[in-house]
Amino acid sequence: MNLKNLKSLFIDNSCTKIYIKKLSPNDNSKNQVYFGGSFDILNILPISEIKTEEAGDWNKERFKASINFSWISEDGGVFPAPNAQLILYPKYPEVRFSGFLQKCQNPPSALMTQRLADRLLFFSVAKNGMILGYVADPNSEIANEFVNQQNITEHGVFKVIELPQVANNRAKLIDEMLRIHQLGWIKSKRLNGLGHILPCEAPNCGGYTLEAELGITPNGYSEPDYLGWEVKQFGVANFQRINSAIITLMTPEPTDGIYKSEGTETFLRKYGYADKTGREDRINFGGVHKTGIRHRLTNLEMQLIGFDNESGKIRSSNGRIALVDIAGNETASWSFSSMLLHWNRKHNQACYVPSLSETDNERHYKYGNNIILGTGTDFQLFLGEMANGNIYYDPGIKMENASTKPKIKKRSQFRIKSQHLPNLYKQNEIIDVTK
Repeated sequence: MNLKNLKSLFIDNSCTKIYIKKLSPNDNSKNQVYFGGSFDILNILPISEIKTEEAGDWNKERFKASINFSWISEDGGVFPAPNAQLILYPKYPEVRFSGFLQKCQNPPSALMTQRLADRLLFFSVAKNGMILGYVADPNSEIANEFVNQQNITEHGVFKVIELPQVANNRAKLIDEMLRIHQLGWIKSKRLNGLGHILPCEAPNCGGYTLEAELGITPNGYSEPDYLGWEVKQFGVANFQRINSAIITLMTPEPTDGIYKSEGTETFLRKYGYADKTGREDRINFGGVHKTGIRHRLTNLEMQLIGFDNESGKIRSSNGRIALVDIAGNETASWSFSSMLLHWNRKHNQACYVPSLSETDNERHYKYGNNIILGTGTDFQLFLGEMANGNIYYDPGIKMENASTKPKIKKRSQFRIKSQHLPNLYKQNEIIDVTK
């Protein structure tokens, strides 16, 4: 194996970047491999599942994140490592790579069981979500080639090589936003799973119309939408005032609480309220719920359980966002592990696009020239903004025909004002696509 062959193998699997870590003696199968002092690695690696593991010793509380990892052999063969996982220690925070030799048919045991300094770990993410890894001896040909490699950047503890066939996705995204801006008014539409254009007349079709223009078909997994970017539309009154808009960040359903254990109908009958506009036989559950404030209509308080706002760190692997009633019952909650799984990778690079709408005769949308780009995020930044009240829960849940044949619509929404977006990203910029 040499660097040229390794790059070719990654390119053949539609990889875009190679990440390289120089391993210390402690980076081995016994002590695990150190992947960084934050959860940033989740921005790179696709996670299939995150589980919490509680321990009597608070220092040992952790998340375990499953990944689809395979080793590359010297002859280019690919060998799955089914027990490979990331261990996330919230106390520090810290992430380590573990289980990468177990049950693998051809693992690099000779290199990964010993305490040898300066081994090189290469890995990259294939288009299908598989993570491909290769480890090299410090005196190998590939290690010597790496020393002379040009145009290397950094991401946390990793060096990064961008593969040569990768287009400048940021520039391409901006070009597409310019094209869409110049189209003017666009008839409301959406794509189905097969990529066919369908009409869209609902009030929330601004996002569907933009996605249709970008060729984004609906997906049910937490991956970025377009060329590695999460694209979000938000409605404005005019294109000059994009800092006061309300943006929906996520719409996850609760993972626990009465809402989950006893069902949405029971939850609505206990904590919902009659429709305020007089629509008969309808129960609503809505309104802005901010951390530490009891809502006047639902009588529920949003709480962050297991998060220390002073340090900005998760203090419990069993932590959660919870709606709590006066008796202390958790009526609905979202585990940190479920939110963490969705947030980091999908939102690491995000593009926020303002839109105007008109509904005369037919619904149309127009998209603005000033877009907001945010890069580099961490779920703990999300929780910090929740603790400060800048991110809030604003559901639109309803039950019609409540006394006869109940018809329930679910919509849990976590929202933020656009002026607070910079607090969620390490880099935040407003781009005029016409310049």
